[in-house]
Amino acid sequence: MRTLLVPICAMLPLLGGGCIAKTVVDVATLPVKAGAKAADWATTSQDEADRNYGRKMREQEAREGKELRKLCKKHPDDARCAGGDDGFRADPGGNRNH
Repeated sequence: MRTLLVPICAMLPLLGGGCIAKTVVDVATLPVKAGAKAADWATTSQDEADRNYGRKMREQEAREGKELRKLCKKHPDDARCAGGDDGFRADPGGNRNH
């Protein structure tokens, strides 16, 4: 029985198809992959930063608009409530040179 066991044990790595080597590589690279994933979670990409900034600005503009509507409801003669006029007037002719 012992003579049959030795050749079988010698063939196990061949039958495994390199599973042992793959496992060794996976175990060795695990800390690097975990560190990279943690760094990815801890940092903010430029896309995320832009999206967050846009959201923050829209929320701020909504708050300011709400406050202005409240002010105009209480004090319609206030200069800031002049019919939604922000002081900008577009040239009706555009930018043409005649």
